[in-house]
Amino acid sequence: MTLKAIAIQQDQGQVRRLGFAFLAMLAMVFALVFVQAVPSAAQSRPSTFAELAEKVSPSVVNITTSTVVAGRTGPQGMVPDGSPFEDFFNDLDRGPGDGARRSSALGSGFVISADGFIVTNNHVIEGADEILIEFFPGGEDGVPAELVGTDPNTDIALLKVDLEDLPFVEFGDSNGDGSRVGDWVMAMGNPLGQGFSVSAGIVSARNRALSGTYDDYIQTDAAINRGNSGGPLFNMDGDVIGVNTAILSPNGGSIGIGFAMSASVVTNVVDQLKEYGETRRGWLGVRIQDVTPDMVDAIEGLDMARGAMVTDVPAGPAEDAGMLSGDVILNFDGVEIEDTRELVRIVGNSPVGKEVPVNVLRNGGTESLTVVLGRRETSEAVAFPASTEQESDPTQGEVLGLSVAEITPELAEQYSLDLEAGLVITGIDPDSEAASKGLLEGDVITEAGQQTVATIADLNARIEAATEAGRKSILMLVRRGGDPRFVALVLEE
Repeated sequence: MTLKAIAIQQDQGQVRRLGFAFLAMLAMVFALVFVQAVPSAAQSRPSTFAELAEKVSPSVVNITTSTVVAGRTGPQGMVPDGSPFEDFFNDLDRGPGDGARRSSALGSGFVISADGFIVTNNHVIEGADEILIEFFPGGEDGVPAELVGTDPNTDIALLKVDLEDLPFVEFGDSNGDGSRVGDWVMAMGNPLGQGFSVSAGIVSARNRALSGTYDDYIQTDAAINRGNSGGPLFNMDGDVIGVNTAILSPNGGSIGIGFAMSASVVTNVVDQLKEYGETRRGWLGVRIQDVTPDMVDAIEGLDMARGAMVTDVPAGPAEDAGMLSGDVILNFDGVEIEDTRELVRIVGNSPVGKEVPVNVLRNGGTESLTVVLGRRETSEAVAFPASTEQESDPTQGEVLGLSVAEITPELAEQYSLDLEAGLVITGIDPDSEAASKGLLEGDVITEAGQQTVATIADLNARIEAATEAGRKSILMLVRRGGDPRFVALVLEE
């Protein structure tokens, strides 16, 4: 080999070595960047919730409610004179079962102002004649609370205690607290009566609907159990982003599917309860239904399934504004309407008496209307009266795999019920969803679709309303003894 050839070969070897060195250096740079990037992502996961828990715990309260329950009024056992069991049964009949007694229940809540306003769930205090507040260890214990107001539609209640300078927490941004799916959250409350407890998880989903008209739930996998109802769901800044309300569970315990009513709903309700002692929701005065994909081709000017179709316009704000049956509401007060659920929620959150611009699709063109909103609570029953048929309603029936009956003195005696209102479960299809979710004979349904039910007609009406609204399931509040829990049952096709 010539010297020239050797030199060329050496030069090529140097180039290759330099190339390998450059690639190695480049790889090290990328590796360094990668190694530095991984800890950056991992740091977003909190190493501890201790500081946050310590910061907000003093504002969280345990709630104990009690209700006076009448003694037994049904027929007592008869024992022949001279029977060896005569004295025993006479003593039993004179026992505490004959007199009035108290039924107790537990829940959670949180203080929202230094002067003693407390937020909880309506179902925690519903029907109670005494409400006692237990503050975080070191604070007051057994403080009586006054009921300021309730909203069964969102399951929110506002209480007031006569104390000053209380530690309190604030709600997150009422226009959407900024929490995203995947963000860390922390729940606090009184699960299963165990006292102040903390659990943590993430936001699993937003804008969930169960069965209520104004549902806007945050779904979380933070452990929520019986007794957590009414407690706060916090973001990592210590702001309340939701009120823990319900769980989906086959056995009544947490399986990581819990629901907290969004602060965007709660703040509006609380403001109204504080000012008026009741809710005052805007009312449009129409019957509506969702626009389904198969309806799009039949509606001139509509390119996709969106908006809310008007099916009836009785006397009221919408009629006064010129709205017609067959109109499709596309925009309400500057907000594009996707479906009926969104429209109902936006209208309900609007002030009574407000002039609102509404855009509707009519005969292929767009019409602009101005509606002066009425008040839902006082107007709806008049505009949409219940059926006046004189046929007597049944006092028992079968629905969703359950045999239910209105509570009579005999049934109250048979099932040792403390409640005077509601529907008692008298039988369960063993192959039904209700059975798989742990419902038992003797349980009492007191709410369906977040509305009180006292008769079979009430329950059927709630199921019909949920079906017409396109709900896939209906949420029921079921009480066993003094222990309430929500159960969602899938509606039959």
